[in-house]
Formats: sequence, structure tokens, C-alpha cells
Amino acid sequence: MMFWGNEQAEFFEAILFQHLGEPVEVLDTQFLNGGDINTAARVFTSLGTFFVKWNQANLSGTGRQRIDEVMPDGDDLFAVEAKGLAILRNANAIRVPAEVGHGRQGDQAYLILEYIESGATGLPGAPPDYWARLGQQLAELHAHTQPQFGLDHDNFIGTLSQRNTLMSNGIDFFFEQRLLPQAGQALYNGLLGKVHYDALFRLRDRLSNLLPADRPALLHGDLWTGNVLITESNQPALVDPAVYYGLREAELAFTYLFGGFDTHFYEAYTELFPLEPGFAERIPIYNLYPLLVHVNLFGTGYVSGVERVLNRF
Repeated sequence: MMFWGNEQAEFFEAILFQHLGEPVEVLDTQFLNGGDINTAARVFTSLGTFFVKWNQANLSGTGRQRIDEVMPDGDDLFAVEAKGLAILRNANAIRVPAEVGHGRQGDQAYLILEYIESGATGLPGAPPDYWARLGQQLAELHAHTQPQFGLDHDNFIGTLSQRNTLMSNGIDFFFEQRLLPQAGQALYNGLLGKVHYDALFRLRDRLSNLLPADRPALLHGDLWTGNVLITESNQPALVDPAVYYGLREAELAFTYLFGGFDTHFYEAYTELFPLEPGFAERIPIYNLYPLLVHVNLFGTGYVSGVERVLNRF
């Protein structure tokens, strides 16, 4: 464990008092991974244990753009994350941490969440019944629908702006609101060539024949093993969402990009919510989105993956 001194303790105590309504004493802290721009800690206090993320207020994205420049309503990164967690929690399909509060203290934006204790074995040692529960619960989440694809507000994927303009056609939404903005940003920043951008538009003309139509499904939006937890009671929980209503195959496809999901997960999901035949062939198309996101976040090392998909399709 690691204690940061009086100034940091006072910061925790001030923000916790603001949202809990009574004095709090910080007993200890443990540094955790907070992502590219955030700092995070497990904070042990006289009123329990909390997960706190914070950063310099309103910093986000490549080049650390101010959030109020990329979000029309001025919401900061943590306010949007809190909205996403609330949407998932209200679906009552899978556990997500409860929000304690978010806001600013001085020049630091912060988010306070319930701390979810991890199982002793961790995710790599999770038993088959855990993976089956995760598959079943994700299928239940995806069963939540609405008339249009998108969401009533924009949010973020990682630290990049994610547009959620409502559209009636899921395949058009996938191209216009997912692939095109990321490809355009990568082209503008010199990370992607015009040849790739032009090939993406040629792919657009084929998408309606390559991807099945489906109803809007409530998605976590950033489903990889780093955002999946196993609780002390071996139950699934999800964190760090990029929520929207989209094509559910896109969410499942992303779980294959970096791997780590057990076969019991897929078996349980498809038993409850079957997929159209040929899903395995469609996985690379859906994963163009996270690949383009990784190009914008981490650079040209991911361009070859984009090239392979465009050359194939």
C-alpha cells in the first residue's frame, strides 16, 4: 500500500465528505492503474473502501483536448462515465460499481465508485461457471433495446470522443458513427493513408451484404478483459463502459480481438441469444472499429491490422 501524504488525504476526505455528508478519515491508499490520463486509487477510510479516479479537470483525448471542446453539453469525462454506469446498472443484467459521486475539487476532476473486491484467483483463474454467467448476463444486457441505434448523448471510447447520433439503421450507424469518425481522425493526424480511407468507403457499399440487420442492443461498448472483473463471490462485474445501443455482434467480436474469454462464455451467450450463421467470418469487419481506435490512441502499429481487413473485404 502507498500513502501520498496530507495533501492527497485531504483531497480524498474533502470529496468523500461532499458526497457522503459526514466526516471521513482516510486510513490508507493503494495506487491502481487509472488509464492514459487518470490516476486511480483504492481508498481505505473510516466509512469503508472506495475506488477513486481523478485527473486535471477536463483533460481528454490525443493531445489532451479539453473535454468541453469536444462535448457539446460541457460534460466532463467522469460525468459521462457515470451516466454509462447508471444505464448499465438500470438494465439490471450484470453488476457494475455504484457511483458515490463525481465533480471537481480545485483543478482536479474526479469520480468516486464503490470498490468491488476481486476474487482470489483473478480473472485468469475464473471457473467455467463464472464464464457461463458472464455470457448469460451479457445476453440479458443485449436483450435491452430501443427504437434507434446510438444514445441520447455522446461519450468516449478510451479517451477519444465517441459519437452516438441516433440512427434507424444499425449498419449505417456502424459506418457513419463508428468507422468514419475514427478513420477521419487517423487520416487528419497522418496515421492512416488516403488509400485506406478510400478503401473504407468501398467497403461501405458492401456492408449491407456482409452484416446482418439486427435490432439495437444495449452494449457495454469497450468489452475486453481489462474491463471485466470477478468478484469475491465469483460473480461477473463490468467497469469503464462506452455505452450505446448498437449491433451486438460488434461487442462479441471485440472480445476476440485480444482474447482471454473462455469458450463457456460464448456457448452460454449463444444458447440464450443465438447469432446469425457466419458470425466468425464477420468478426474482422466489426473489429475495424477498435483497431482504428487503437491507431488513434497508440499509433501506426495497428495500421497493418486495418489493412488486412480492408484487403480481405
